[in-house]
Amino acid sequence: MVCGMSSSNAFKPPIINGVGPSTVGVPANTTLSAIDFLASKFRAITLKVWLQRFKDGSILNASGRVMAPHDSLQFESHLYYYRSIHNEPILPFKAQIIFQDDYLVVADKPHFMPVTPSGRYVQQSLLVQLKKELNLPELSPVHRIDRDTAGLVVFSVRAQDRNSYQELFRLRQVAKTYEAIAGAPETSHLNLQFPLVHQSMMVEDSQFFRMREVATRAPKDFEEFNSETWIDCVERLPIDFARLKGGNAHSRVLAKYILKPVTGQRHQLRVHMNALGLPLLNDPLYPSINRGPDEAEDFHCPLQLLAKRVSFDDPNLGIARTFVSQFKLSC
Repeated sequence: MVCGMSSSNAFKPPIINGVGPSTVGVPANTTLSAIDFLASKFRAITLKVWLQRFKDGSILNASGRVMAPHDSLQFESHLYYYRSIHNEPILPFKAQIIFQDDYLVVADKPHFMPVTPSGRYVQQSLLVQLKKELNLPELSPVHRIDRDTAGLVVFSVRAQDRNSYQELFRLRQVAKTYEAIAGAPETSHLNLQFPLVHQSMMVEDSQFFRMREVATRAPKDFEEFNSETWIDCVERLPIDFARLKGGNAHSRVLAKYILKPVTGQRHQLRVHMNALGLPLLNDPLYPSINRGPDEAEDFHCPLQLLAKRVSFDDPNLGIARTFVSQFKLSC
């Protein structure tokens, strides 16, 4: 009989103020102290920040012991640490919960709010807010949408159900519908006929926070593209002449579009619409960078992209699920 700690008795780090811990593996036979290892591993985080986290007791080892800055890591396998942001910006809005049962929570996420802690936002992220509000420590998103995008985000309530819901998205068994506002078709340099299907090969741009399309040898060959979106122009929007003063009237001729992504590349809908010569209204990244990820947001000019509808067959209950966002785009 092998003696040891069973998985059921293994330490499970707690949720603190809605935030679960991050985990970092410790290299075997390291001679670095805890503070030296973390400071060298995460160079973007200052030594002052790490020292404050040690002081707050938010650095733990695998068994849950609170670590001191100069503790040896010689016999440690990994560390847990809790993210926090000093003077975190406050977002002037909250998400709306539109559905909740024992399996799922579905929320309407406002523009500018990240789904999970990232960049300048931890407590203001959708996940942390919902964990605190609903007291659901195992809550986890089963898919993501961009911070700049508003609309539906689906969460799994229980850890044991998470993979079955995530598998639906991985296997493209979820019907997703987005709404967007961009220039009318005639503002594009292309002779576009809607509805259309846009396919392309997308890769990460040299600026890590953007994506871009690259040329392929055989666009008709499925292996030559990794992104696909069905797009239709459904409504021509009235011109707001008051907003045209001092601007380009042609670029302000707007239309509403329905977009149905088949694949789920990062920024896919934004990149595809930009490639068609129809960049989304108020997009800070495409075609050019008007606001970087670390710059202050302009809450009066949200990206006009909305995750409007999501449908799938629930793998745990065997019933059809359909959810519709209550938000509306406004240009």
